[in-house]
Amino acid sequence: MAQVQKPSIPKGTRDFSPEQMAGRNYIFDTVRSVFKKFGYKPIETPSMENLSTLLGKYGEEGDKLLFKVLNSGDAFSSISPEEFNKFIIRQNSSRDDVEKSGLEGGYLYDDDEAGIEKVVNSNALSLRVCEKGLRYDLTVPFARYVVQHRNEITFPFKRYQIQPVWRADRPQKGRYREFYQCDVDVIGSKSLLNELELVQIVDEVFGIFGINVCIKINNRKILSGLAEVMGFPEKLVEITIAMDKIDKIGLDAVKEEMLSQGVDEKGFSILEPVLTFTGSTQEKIALISDVVKDSETGRAGVEELKTLFGLIDQAGIRQKVEIDLSLARGLNYYTGAIFEVKALDFAIGSICGGGRYDNLTGIFGLPDVSGVGISFGADRIYDVLTGLDKFPKDAITGTKVLLSNMDASSVAYLLPLAKKLREKGISCEVYPDQSKLKKQFEYAEKNHIPYFIIAGESEVQSKTVNVKNLETGQQTTVPIAEAEDFLG
Repeated sequence: MAQVQKPSIPKGTRDFSPEQMAGRNYIFDTVRSVFKKFGYKPIETPSMENLSTLLGKYGEEGDKLLFKVLNSGDAFSSISPEEFNKFIIRQNSSRDDVEKSGLEGGYLYDDDEAGIEKVVNSNALSLRVCEKGLRYDLTVPFARYVVQHRNEITFPFKRYQIQPVWRADRPQKGRYREFYQCDVDVIGSKSLLNELELVQIVDEVFGIFGINVCIKINNRKILSGLAEVMGFPEKLVEITIAMDKIDKIGLDAVKEEMLSQGVDEKGFSILEPVLTFTGSTQEKIALISDVVKDSETGRAGVEELKTLFGLIDQAGIRQKVEIDLSLARGLNYYTGAIFEVKALDFAIGSICGGGRYDNLTGIFGLPDVSGVGISFGADRIYDVLTGLDKFPKDAITGTKVLLSNMDASSVAYLLPLAKKLREKGISCEVYPDQSKLKKQFEYAEKNHIPYFIIAGESEVQSKTVNVKNLETGQQTTVPIAEAEDFLG
């Protein structure tokens, strides 16, 4: 007898119940409606991209988190045994074994970090057996789409995209290997009105959700200017990666990481007051203006920040907006304004993030096309809405009315009513089996159906129905001809 397999799903992925899907669809429908209101159009891109499209766009840390897809067939047929041994480090290898091997990344640790599931080198050898990878985000595929379809689209091109992405991260609370992003981008325009529009979209979306947030803004040009005046312009990536961890590991650990990357004490002393300063928007602008005054790039970033906050003041944004000079956004492709959104009344990481990228399409052969966008993290937004009990009741309610099944004649009596209810937009079900009323009541209660319509022989004769409100327990006899109005 074949062994029964215990059902399971990969770590970092989830099943969603009907109630959870109702909540998720509420999120998707809300952000979609706001995106459309601002003139953005939908596109979709494949789950898999060519690995060459993805590699090198997210920095070294991002490349390690790419899920690579083995070529179909015998992917290793052209690989010699010597190459194969360098390519794969077997399970239960330690971190030290990986580091000694000299492999460049792409490895994925087991959840308990006792061993390694797989190690894939991110060099040419990797590309020989893995030509494709699951997309890490929606922005790089969007840039590829723009270049590939540049003769079909009109610039500025405004698009939104709601699809899943995959990252080979260690699963933990609020961090998954498969999750949805809701992206909105405009490309082909350098106007800061586009940045303002993203702030307005965030403001409206979270206003609808009833979530108080803080929209944090910085500028990568300012960060480049800081690296210059610190004396380490070539270490911008290392500096921003370390800065991006400040909320998680604290200032001392950020300093230690930067010193380990070659930044000296003098350089960090220039950065430290910027990271720790708290004050008004004007005070922060005055501080950073003074710190980067000797950097042309830094000065340009300050001017962009001043202009953007001037527009925000004029637009009457309701949510809290602040300059966060420690905000770095570690992705390499950002070049201008960067955004991060955090919930104020619920402890969780950022629920939105994005920024300006000036030449992402240049990698694919279309240089000097600037874009800016922001991504809503649907999974974390779901957690916030759940934690704050902010889901509207009707958003997560499925069936509104259950019609009883007493016998064949009562079902025939109720079927026209079911048709009228659905035509009116009221979701309803007819209980499929002739069962005791207690069982039908239990079905309605367990499925959170608020109304139960009962019709037996006497109701058929009097052309009425009994409508029971399962939340209040109140039961009302209503003429069947008026039932849809009573429930509408």
